[in-house]
Amino acid sequence: MMRILNVICGLWVLQALGVCAAPPENRGMEIMQEFRRRSAGYGDFSANLTMVLRDRRGQTGRRRLRIEMLEVPGDGPKSLAVFDYPPDIKGTALLTYAHRDKDDDQWLYLPATKRVRRITASGRSGSFVGSEFSYEDIASREIERYTYRLLREEPLASLDCYVIESTAADASQSGYRRMVWWIDKDAYRVWKIDYHDRKDALLKTLVLKDHQLHKDRFWRPASMEMTNHQTGKATTLEWTDYAFGTGLDEADFSLNRLKRIQ
Repeated sequence: MMRILNVICGLWVLQALGVCAAPPENRGMEIMQEFRRRSAGYGDFSANLTMVLRDRRGQTGRRRLRIEMLEVPGDGPKSLAVFDYPPDIKGTALLTYAHRDKDDDQWLYLPATKRVRRITASGRSGSFVGSEFSYEDIASREIERYTYRLLREEPLASLDCYVIESTAADASQSGYRRMVWWIDKDAYRVWKIDYHDRKDALLKTLVLKDHQLHKDRFWRPASMEMTNHQTGKATTLEWTDYAFGTGLDEADFSLNRLKRIQ
């Protein structure tokens, strides 16, 4: 009996010292749940974006688009991205319904054909309008559809970060074998994500910069750069004009609206 009590007391001491921690899988999910909790509650928001595409020779092209997003209670958000420039893709729009318990729904409207095309699961690993972001990257990643594992804790620049590995629960629904996230301990902001292809080779890296606080609560990045290590190409998204609580509702994210995009 004394030996058992000694073991129990020893465990209490270790826990107090932080030696006995939750398993990496549990801790990883806890961190992602806290990340989502801090990011949620915005209701709806809109923003303008400039997309800068850079090829391996350093030549660049620019596009402009706007995005709207609506929270859906108990499910993933709905989002609508609409291109305004250049003229040859003006009016192109992507509507996304993210889900927690099933595959996302995505539709692409092409004004040249005046038709709405559904993006299939197999097509979500494809490039979004020629950028280094895939259709899968554009959708919100709901944490219920992934497993998470805390790999380590380490500094990133001046930030103390959690490094978390995520894997899709259904591998057939993702173009990636796994992703590795750097999330700071202070405000749970994402600063970097490494994407590994299905052969587990490093494919892309997303770097998020210049996080800004909106409404004294919501941290959002002003810049996101996706670099493709296998092609040498990169795409930067520059975010401006964030507006929260603009009064968007379900009707603003209907399939019928895609055909009325201006």
